[in-house]
Amino acid sequence: MSQSRRTPRRGWTALTLPALLCLLAACSGGPGDDAAAPAPSASPAPAGPPGTLFDSFRYSGPGDPALAAHGWEVRTGAGGPGIQDTWSAAGAGFPSDTTAQGGRVLLLQSSTDGTKQGTRQVEVQGTGKNLFTGTFAARVHFSDKPATGRNGDHVVQAFFPISPSDSSANYSELDFEYLPNGGWGTAGPRLDTVSWHRADPPDRVNHTLKQHAEGWHLLMVTALNGTVTYSLDGKEVFTSSGKYVPREKMDVHFSNWFVDTPGSGTPRTWDMKVNWVYYKAGEAVSPADVQKTVDAFYSAGTTYVDTVPKA
Repeated sequence: MSQSRRTPRRGWTALTLPALLCLLAACSGGPGDDAAAPAPSASPAPAGPPGTLFDSFRYSGPGDPALAAHGWEVRTGAGGPGIQDTWSAAGAGFPSDTTAQGGRVLLLQSSTDGTKQGTRQVEVQGTGKNLFTGTFAARVHFSDKPATGRNGDHVVQAFFPISPSDSSANYSELDFEYLPNGGWGTAGPRLDTVSWHRADPPDRVNHTLKQHAEGWHLLMVTALNGTVTYSLDGKEVFTSSGKYVPREKMDVHFSNWFVDTPGSGTPRTWDMKVNWVYYKAGEAVSPADVQKTVDAFYSAGTTYVDTVPKA
């Protein structure tokens, strides 16, 4: 099961943008394939229902100014988890993908040759620090095998809201972690859902779903009224309550990293893809309504929305 997530990172603050209200959440429509459209190079004004975050990750690369303007950064700092100090922006990209809604994805590609020097871990993390209770959702593609090279690595593909600092007195973290080959002495495949109360020493509760999860999935975490509920493709898989609920505002992170290195060998790469991310503040939204809202955004050509009150 998971390690503590990381050491404190440098502090970015998402730019404040004007929020325009609309009735888009009530609209319906199929997904639009806008893969040929250019990625934004500036920050468009968000439009959407109040208390909503949505991003379809239409950026030109890690250095796109809109990525930072929209409250994201690609991690390059020190610390863990996994292989310490191997975080690199080189593994993050935003390519076309015919299997994705709208035809574009955030790609996190980690790589290793079995040595620390030859390992590259990848994480894209939010910087707004303003997401608390409500509904978190993402359409994520997990991999059971490497894109190149031999299989067998203890890789962790993760989606999680988390406190800005591991040392926070009100530490909060809610994890989806897929380990196709297991890790920490356990066999894979396994999909772990983990609610944390403290990072160090670890204080957490978890559930493991022992099944293959390769492919696209709708991952959802609803945190409301003293209960956290995790669901996979609309089916509830785990709940936590008591002290294992959010106690402070969090950022959303996507991460692709290695538990350990088995020694030098042939290089291999592991892909994790994210189609879109959605958050609704202070409300429990059903999987069907999440997808309906996302479909409406794509149908309207809306690539980014942030009407969540700032921290």
